[in-house]
Amino acid sequence: MREPVELRRQRILSVVESRGAVKVSVLAAELDVSVVTIRRDVEELTRAGRLRRGHGVARPVREAQPPTAVPAPRSEEPGGAVALVVPERHSYLYETLHGARTVLEESGMRIALHIAPQSAGAERPQVERALADGARGLLIAPRWRNARSEELDYGWLADLRVPTVLMERRPRPGSALHALDSVCSDHWYGTYLAVEHLVSLGHRRIVLAARDDSPTARSIRAAFTEIAAARPEVEDWSVVLSSPKAVPGPGPDSPAVGAAAVEAAPPATEDRTALDLAALLRERGVTAAVLHGDVDALMLVQRLAESGVEVPRDCSVVAYDDVVAALGSTPLTAVAPPKAEIGRVAAELLLQRLSGAAGASGPVRRTELLPTLKVRGSAQTLTAPTE
Repeated sequence: MREPVELRRQRILSVVESRGAVKVSVLAAELDVSVVTIRRDVEELTRAGRLRRGHGVARPVREAQPPTAVPAPRSEEPGGAVALVVPERHSYLYETLHGARTVLEESGMRIALHIAPQSAGAERPQVERALADGARGLLIAPRWRNARSEELDYGWLADLRVPTVLMERRPRPGSALHALDSVCSDHWYGTYLAVEHLVSLGHRRIVLAARDDSPTARSIRAAFTEIAAARPEVEDWSVVLSSPKAVPGPGPDSPAVGAAAVEAAPPATEDRTALDLAALLRERGVTAAVLHGDVDALMLVQRLAESGVEVPRDCSVVAYDDVVAALGSTPLTAVAPPKAEIGRVAAELLLQRLSGAAGASGPVRRTELLPTLKVRGSAQTLTAPTE
């Protein structure tokens, strides 16, 4: 899917503001677009007064401003904005963002959108910038590619002096953020829906091919391990990576929630990649797969077809995320987390915290919304082999 121009330009602003002067060629490489496109974006942003352009370089406007031009935090001002901070290149969370945007715009609240680059710790400078600009409240969905990066954010997020709501993130129990408002999907229930659907169709050998580079991915891996191991109908189950790139990435890491659970599971769990999926289906007699996320799912279905495995004839599939699952040549049955509703509920909670009305400082809320299952035909009843 082509990314909206305004989102791409916001990502350019985020990178430049967090790093200072950045070469146009570097921006093009990181954003995976042509140098010509980036140069045109930089020219438009310069014309709008949002960037400064040098010879092959984009510079932040703030470098040219005197210190007095930077406003002091003013969270008490009624006209301040609500800051939304989400990771770049994350179509799933962009739907959440749009749900929050609808509520905030209807309330008349000004929105300041900040797109955090993929580099480690990128959210903190975006939040600091938002607070310096007078943000009254914060809606944030940190990337948290591994457990260590999550823990490094706990301290400064817990110390923010404005109302904050986490979107689609559930901090570790007992952590500094345990008592922070949060709204997220119940991914255990979503995983249950996928397994239950396949079991109801007669499948007894199921594999989960999932990412391992986000809190959602780790929740799904942990839930599948628990659910599959507890179902007497499931004779054999496995967990593999949905893509060779679907790993936590470089940097300090610690055992992820879910990764530890997978490692502790019975021998049915294997450290294999998506490239081995077709072979795994044949070796283990697997007849069904749960695939996370959508883009990986569509690519896996294509690779299975190239290996002579047809969906759903040879393997039933349930995707997880339902962002683009319906768009494949074989529309995929998918678990659909309530992405937009997560944003709406989070924004409503934040507005309540900002309102000053009764209950604005009430108990912390950890809200979970249940996903649904969209049946499209990529999973079918298992037929007994002909003798």
